[in-house]
This record gives sequence, C-alpha cells and structure tokens, in this order.
Amino acid sequence: MTRDRDGGGNGGGAGTEGRLDRIEAYYDCVPRALATVEQVGPFTLFVAQEGTGWQFYARPQLGGPGRFVADDVRRVLDLQRERGVKRAVEWVDEVTPALLPAVRAAGLEPHLYPLLVMPPGVPVEADPRARALHPAEPHLSLAIGSVSAGFAGRDEVEPKDPGPRPELMERGDLVVVASFEGNRLCGAGSAAPRGDVAELMGIAVPPGHRGRGHGTAITRTLVAACRDAGVETVFLSAGSDAAADIYRRVGFVDVGTACILELDD
Repeated sequence: MTRDRDGGGNGGGAGTEGRLDRIEAYYDCVPRALATVEQVGPFTLFVAQEGTGWQFYARPQLGGPGRFVADDVRRVLDLQRERGVKRAVEWVDEVTPALLPAVRAAGLEPHLYPLLVMPPGVPVEADPRARALHPAEPHLSLAIGSVSAGFAGRDEVEPKDPGPRPELMERGDLVVVASFEGNRLCGAGSAAPRGDVAELMGIAVPPGHRGRGHGTAITRTLVAACRDAGVETVFLSAGSDAAADIYRRVGFVDVGTACILELDD
C-alpha cells in the first residue's frame, strides 16, 4: 500500500467516499501487470510473476459481497503458504469494514496505518534538490539501494538490481525520484501512476541524511511529477503517525485506515 484530489481540503464527506472508491480500484489494478490473479472466496489473490523480485498480497474482491468470516481469512493465508509466497492481506478498513473483525476472529492482528490523500487545492512545487530519474541512468540502482538502507536504518547503501523498473518507467507506470546534495544521493521514493490515480511508495532516507528535509523534497517532487503526468488522485499510506505528520505538513489529509496483515513463516 507502504506504496486523491476531488474536492475539499478536510478529507471528509462524500468526497472521501469517492476518493476511497478510486483508491480501491487502483489497488486492484496495479498488481495485475506483474502477477497472476486468482479468486479465493471473497478475496483476490495476487502472486507476483517469477523474476520480478516483488511480493504481492490478497485483497478483498473488488465489487465483491464484502462479507468475511475467520475461515475465509485462514483459507487465503493457507493458499499463500501452498503457493510459496508471503502470507499477506491488505485492505482499507473504511471500504471493507467486515474484514477486520474476521481477521481478529481468526486470532490475528494487522498493522493499521494512516491513509492520506493530497487535496486538489493544495499547491505543491517540485523541490530543486530532488528530481525524477531516467530509466537507464546509473543513479536508479543506487536510489533503490538507498530506499532499502533507509528502511533498514543503516547508512551503508548498496546498489540494487532495478529489475522491471526501467520498463515500467519507460511506459509511465513508475516514477522514481531521488534527492541529492551536490552529486551525493541522499534518499529516494517512487510513485505508480495508473490513469488519474497514483500511490506514493517507499519514500526513505538513510539515517545519516535525515533531518535535512530530503524526505519532504522527495515527496513534493513526486506529487509534482504525478500532477504533471495528469494524475488527479495522489495518495499514500504512512508507516506511523510520526511519518504521517511529515506528509500532513506537505498538504496531505487523512481519509482512512490502511490495514496490512503480514505473517512470518
């Protein structure tokens, strides 16, 4: 989900419902380009194609009945184990309110994260320290490594294989932004536009570069790049309330709760 603008700056009312509907349709769309898809009761199971290096999840079936019991949850988790993929379920609580009680009835507890969108009236300019990367430039591998280091809480950055990212960038399905001090890359993040909706994902800065505004620079530049590409709904889920406060200062507003259940085998 780590990775919306149809009115109002307060995130409330009928506008919120419309935004959440578009976000839910987006969540169902994004994995399909790189995954096999299987219906498992009231869930849609996405399994990443071999060689992508990514992992997906199960989500409530788009347009499904919205009814869940504990056995539905156990069934999809058991199938993920059989498929040899990470056991994970993701959903938006306000869109599928019956799922959280079913997960808890199965004896499990998900992580709950703030879900935020950028209202249309909030001006967001790209930060001059950050820029969108080109698919073929060497900084791409370093940017991916920087994100991994940032989430791991370490300063040692190792370049990472970009995998399918250059192809996704070429066709406009992925934007990768990095922030710099001179020629030194200090953090990165990405967005995955699909039509007029985009999620910001994996925004991270290694510890040695924190406290100097690089996370904000990356966020602002990603929003500006998405808007330049015609995106109307820019959203993200924050990893904590502290992280959410950073995004709120940029202009994002709360619209819901992203639920993520991940089990270690």
